[in-house]
Amino acid sequence: MPRPVPDSGEAQAYLRDYATLLHAVSFPSFVVDQRWDVVLANSAFSSLFGSLAPHPTAMPDVNFLRFVLFHPEAGTVLGDHESRWCLPMLAQFAAALERRGHDPALQAVRRDIAQDPIMEAAYRHGLPHWIRSVGESAAESDGAVRPLLHPDPRWGATDCRIVEETPATLRDLGYTRLTLVLRETRRTAPVPRAARRARRASGHLSVVPAPEA
Repeated sequence: MPRPVPDSGEAQAYLRDYATLLHAVSFPSFVVDQRWDVVLANSAFSSLFGSLAPHPTAMPDVNFLRFVLFHPEAGTVLGDHESRWCLPMLAQFAAALERRGHDPALQAVRRDIAQDPIMEAAYRHGLPHWIRSVGESAAESDGAVRPLLHPDPRWGATDCRIVEETPATLRDLGYTRLTLVLRETRRTAPVPRAARRARRASGHLSVVPAPEA
């Protein structure tokens, strides 16, 4: 069920109907607000991320930004997690923070980044270099093709195209809909799950080295 929208019965009714539409989509599809809080998600989204261990602040169906950045098992589902998911999300977060720096939820994410020395180095030093190297458009979600490691063996290691498809009413509520359109073409075998978990648990972003002293 959608999370309640304050002081707007019509908006709540719209979201209830939109949830019905979302669940009819076979690909993982979800709706986020400007803080990446997940307002709606369909059953395909739940299936994609359903095997993850619980986390107090970074579950994918609660806040997608926090999931990508902070969940220790994000790389078991998001292929090439550091370069293809984490850095683009950091870039989107930096842009949002520049626009709405007063937002307490965004400020809380910024504090959590600062508490992780490697993540902080990625944000302050690696991210500007990455943007200069690949261009600002690489951080955009709509149209991006990114790797996934689907727990369903019928998909396995594959790619998805992220499609933003937000009707005007949803946009007026401050929401964005994202759909991960899965591709049937298989990718090369990924790093074993245990190895990915061990690498992510170390807190090391290998694609963004810490600056030299």
